[in-house]
Amino acid sequence: MIDECLVVEFSVTGDDCPLADATRETGATIDARPPQLRRDGYALLRFSAGEGADDLAAVLDADERVRYLHASRTDSRTNFRCLSKHPCVVHELGDAGFMAETLQYREGVERYTGAVVGHDVLQGVLAAAAETVGVSLERVFPLGDEDDDAVAQRWDLTPAQEVALRTALEMGYFAVPRETTASEVAAAVGISKSAFLERLRRGQATLFGQMFQA
Repeated sequence: MIDECLVVEFSVTGDDCPLADATRETGATIDARPPQLRRDGYALLRFSAGEGADDLAAVLDADERVRYLHASRTDSRTNFRCLSKHPCVVHELGDAGFMAETLQYREGVERYTGAVVGHDVLQGVLAAAAETVGVSLERVFPLGDEDDDAVAQRWDLTPAQEVALRTALEMGYFAVPRETTASEVAAAVGISKSAFLERLRRGQATLFGQMFQA
């Protein structure tokens, strides 16, 4: 039995997949679940977006590689489901042993967070990444040694929510008395104040809901 599991983060640039292209064109940020590949080559995509969701929907709906796009709005966030004929880079890493857990697309750049079981598997994943244009390793650390860094996986937060919560904590937003403002945290994250407060509320709701099984 392998007793070591590693948390791994990859960034992908230069990919021409529909979601990356759409964020590059609209400026929207997409938080996605790992795609499910069907036998016919289509991938089932499930993702969500906040600001810019309407423009994102229009761009994806006009993309010939995307089929059966469905959008449903919850509060200020839009959830999407569709089929994509375009192969995804994450599948190549998955074939080598990378277990993707969260994906984020922003301004054409993709960020994958997941796990690999042991260093031998990691070497195989890195070899696969080396053969894929624009894939680079951002972080790797043992699961369990830095549980606070793996909060998105443990509590099912989106990467965007994790960044908002972590930045707020580091800047003293939750301190008593408060050491920073929502506007200052939002500026540090690179989003609007309203977007930061939305991510904060949704992230807190997720954490508290799972902690207290609400």
